[in-house]
Amino acid sequence: MQVAARDYELVCRNLAFLRENWREQPSLETLAERNGISAAHMQRLFMRWAGLSPKAFLQALTIDHARKLLRNSASVLDTAYEVGLSGPGRLHDLFVTHEGMSPGLYKVRGQGLSIRYGFHDCPFGRALIMVTDYGICGIAFADAGNEQTTLADMMKRWPEASYVQDETATAPIAARIFSPAQWKADEPLRIVFIGSEFDTKVWQTLLRIPIGRATTYSGIAAHIGSAKAARAVGSAVGRNPISFVVPCHRVLAKSGGLGGYHWGLTRKQAILGWEAGILGNDSAAA
Repeated sequence: MQVAARDYELVCRNLAFLRENWREQPSLETLAERNGISAAHMQRLFMRWAGLSPKAFLQALTIDHARKLLRNSASVLDTAYEVGLSGPGRLHDLFVTHEGMSPGLYKVRGQGLSIRYGFHDCPFGRALIMVTDYGICGIAFADAGNEQTTLADMMKRWPEASYVQDETATAPIAARIFSPAQWKADEPLRIVFIGSEFDTKVWQTLLRIPIGRATTYSGIAAHIGSAKAARAVGSAVGRNPISFVVPCHRVLAKSGGLGGYHWGLTRKQAILGWEAGILGNDSAAA
């Protein structure tokens, strides 16, 4: 198991405790004692995994931080892609080209489509990568030992497609997705959306949310011209098949709460904290 994935397992065990006790701002020593390790070891673990100290990571989990992410969310959706690299956080985000499969293919539930897949260690546990000749069609997460449950969940989305396990094909893609050093504008990731017209519209909107920012379900509904469809938007966000790359984890409740996440709220918190570390590292470097 890679170091990042091993670190995630330990960090993950602490996130529920932090979520329940963030108002008390648990100390480094408290976290270390709960895990039977030294404070120095705990500090190194968080720095290695997220580029943040436990204290800074805890701050990234608070509702105050979430509310900061939500500020001006409407303008983020309107302008993030139009302004390109000068936009907030774009320099540190994945660069993606996307297209949608024909509605007919979705209606026949993927019949005639060939999908290659593989599981790989990543900073958030085990990642399932699914690709077609047109591009990446699926990214999902699993805890160790639950890979087959995750695979079955994803296969239900396109039950008539043919599936081939092929880690050789998916390994380079996984390496690019989860390594910020490989996020390059001149080598964009190709993704393909296989869903209903409404779902695809929602997923395309998710791509407009830069790292270090967030929006709400109602904000997305308003942006796509369906202001009263926040509940439907929430369902479409939950069906997003390309997690992380299509950042549904950046959609929060109006209150600043996490909302939902198909792969678990603990993982959603972890991704948001990890992204805060990316931005924090750059600020320090600058």
